[in-house]
Amino acid sequence: MTFLSTSSDTPPPSAPLRYGAAAVVATAVAGARATDPDSAWYRALRTPDWQPPPWAFGAVWTPLYATIAYACGHALGRTGDRRRRRALVAGLAVNLALNAGWNWLFFARRSPAAALAGTLLLDVSNADLLRRTARVDRTAALALAPYAAWCCFATALNASIVRRNR
Repeated sequence: MTFLSTSSDTPPPSAPLRYGAAAVVATAVAGARATDPDSAWYRALRTPDWQPPPWAFGAVWTPLYATIAYACGHALGRTGDRRRRRALVAGLAVNLALNAGWNWLFFARRSPAAALAGTLLLDVSNADLLRRTARVDRTAALALAPYAAWCCFATALNASIVRRNR
């Protein structure tokens, strides 16, 4: 497919970046549909003192989702090898499914324990996604590092909630 540009200074749109952004937006929407921090069930949970306020999660996830879209779209655009591109797409798909799935396990199923298992799998998936991305584009992998770090924090928070609410 050829992209037309009206200015020689403006690069043509990046299909991988658009696909990455669409996948990340779909993930954010799917996860948000299950999230209800105002529910009586959630408010009754015993949480650690170091848990951020509910508004902070949206403030953190919005830029994280933007960096995931950028990093994955950028890495996919630089992946010339078809096999490596397929593996990166598969890794991203698994990662985003685990990402959205956590909300459904925690909030919709009301199961912090199941969500903890899900977030541990997400941490493993993040490591794999970082590894695959770094093979193609180190800058994109560095952009994913805050996402992986936040997910590790979320895992610790989830584990604390499980311990406090047996």
